[in-house]
Amino acid sequence: MAVRHRVIKADPATVWQVLADGHRYADWVVGTGASRPKQGSWPRKDASIAYEIRLGPLRLANETVVRHCREGSLLELEIMAGFLGTARFSIELREWGEHCLVLVDEHPLQGAGGVLHNAGVEALIQVRHRSMLARLARCCDDAGNGRRETPAREAREAPAREASAAEGTGRA
Repeated sequence: MAVRHRVIKADPATVWQVLADGHRYADWVVGTGASRPKQGSWPRKDASIAYEIRLGPLRLANETVVRHCREGSLLELEIMAGFLGTARFSIELREWGEHCLVLVDEHPLQGAGGVLHNAGVEALIQVRHRSMLARLARCCDDAGNGRRETPAREAREAPAREASAAEGTGRA
């Protein structure tokens, strides 16, 4: 079971604000791209987010479903990873002085991920969680500083902005 924690220098409400925005999922979850709410009202129970995972030229459409939510402090998700199976992912927020202690816990539930789970996979998940928590901290810094653009949104919107800027200049 991969459990990791990090103190984020923001209050729990700011961290929750990032987690509760279904469009920002790809900004803090490592390995995902172009997330969007699919069903329900994220992060309410049974709501889901659709996203894509890119592995070289391969693109996999995946979904994450909210299984339990205690607004402001706990979000438990089931990650539907296609042929890899499903995993439980829990993220808990605790006040830690003026900051937020974030605890994440992930483990396979069913499918190939559960069958192939071993110490090596566990080590890779720990590395992924370290990176994910660093990304979440950056998103919280951006939210706390009033920055609206997120890395994933910037990547999606930059080509459109560049195309608009090039119009009428003779460049394409």
